[in-house]
Amino acid sequence: MKASKNYVMLLLGLFLMASAANAFAYTGQKLAGEAKIGLEQARVIALKAHPGKITDEELEQEEGGSGLRYSFDIRHGKVTQEVGVDAKTGNLLENAPEGPNAD
Repeated sequence: MKASKNYVMLLLGLFLMASAANAFAYTGQKLAGEAKIGLEQARVIALKAHPGKITDEELEQEEGGSGLRYSFDIRHGKVTQEVGVDAKTGNLLENAPEGPNAD
């Protein structure tokens, strides 16, 4: 009985760890079917516009372009730049320092 309880606790722990890892991953999976540009391609476009390390990424509906965009926070040194890529055309929509009210 004790062994099966430990096994259940182990499985529960693994499930919770996997859930927590996904909570910090890329957001926007529900919109991905509408995108014509994949996440990897959008990353390449964003990093060409502002080289650095991507610290946050999401796919969201937002005004401008086709209305569906990938948003990336890219850190280079002490500067974090917000770079937006249209998810349907691949056009660069934004490349500006992240504002004081970053999400």
